[in-house]
Amino acid sequence: MDENVVWHNYAVDKDKRNEHKGHKPCVLWFTGFSGSGKSTVAGALESALHQQSVHTYLLDGDNVRHGLCKDLGFSDADRVENIRRVGELSKLMADAGLVVLTAFISPFQAERDMVRDLLDDGEFIEVFLDTPLDICEQRDPKGLYKKARAGEIKHFTGIDSDYQIPTQPEIVLDTSKNSLDQSVTQLVAYLKEKNIIG
Repeated sequence: MDENVVWHNYAVDKDKRNEHKGHKPCVLWFTGFSGSGKSTVAGALESALHQQSVHTYLLDGDNVRHGLCKDLGFSDADRVENIRRVGELSKLMADAGLVVLTAFISPFQAERDMVRDLLDDGEFIEVFLDTPLDICEQRDPKGLYKKARAGEIKHFTGIDSDYQIPTQPEIVLDTSKNSLDQSVTQLVAYLKEKNIIG
């Protein structure tokens, strides 16, 4: 870091933003295989929270790669940088007082831990979509598994690139067993239990 770059603190801080919004900030980090239900569950949760006047923002892996991370590919190094950028953005959004929902495969434990370390205690909530790979491959909503199996896509998580199962996620969901409503109910209950929302 350049010694001439200095962090500026302002009169309106996180505590004031939280008080104004009426809830605490956090980052719900949805991780799992492609097709596990990350974006679907995150989207449904955001809708439920919006109905309760919770200030949210959903960062989706595909959407972020259209702008913030459009210069990155899918090599291990690029995946790490992708998550680093999203982590830093999530930190700023949490500082703004938002409940941030992120839907990223984020296959490496070290990078998920890196994002956890950026945030205050209790603000990072790892949500592991523990949906079996064979179910995800059967769903194949974007046809990516088929392409990966045919060798048309390289470095595809679960096929020719590793996925490291979370060691201590706050929440585990299996969308092959739980309905969407059940998953959302479980997540909302957790947020209430931790006094993030009322």
